[in-house]
Amino acid sequence: MLKHTLLCITPLLLLSASAIADTPNKVKNWVGGIDHLGLTVSDLDSSKVFFTDVLGFKVLGNDPTYPAYFLSNKKITITLWRVKNDKKRVEFNRAKNVGLHHLALSVESIEKLSELYKHLKMQNNITIEFAPENLGKGPTQHMMIREPSGNRIEFIARPI
Repeated sequence: MLKHTLLCITPLLLLSASAIADTPNKVKNWVGGIDHLGLTVSDLDSSKVFFTDVLGFKVLGNDPTYPAYFLSNKKITITLWRVKNDKKRVEFNRAKNVGLHHLALSVESIEKLSELYKHLKMQNNITIEFAPENLGKGPTQHMMIREPSGNRIEFIARPI
């Protein structure tokens, strides 16, 4: 099912952001890129360790009263917020809920994507949904995982 869905949307994914964002002259372009992304997590410490120790993000700060961590790799900033009531939390279902379907992070090359896959396979608190594979007919490749709190993260390498 997932591969069928990806094949259906592959033409859209292969378009560049500039081609998709081509707007009529009458419409002002009010926003630029993503400033930061906030993820609600069930296990704040494990998710922080995943982003810092596994993916190399740095901690910019934290707010123990919320509680939250603010992380960056100098290209994207991610805020991790702990869910308020873990006993009443509802797991996200990408087919039934409105919200973040997944976070897609770019990887500089297919070789690096393969290295990342090997690195992630050695971790004990993530789930690999699928290993690196072609996106559609390629040459772009991607893989999908779930970080310790269950958020879906796609890693994608688009050859130049």
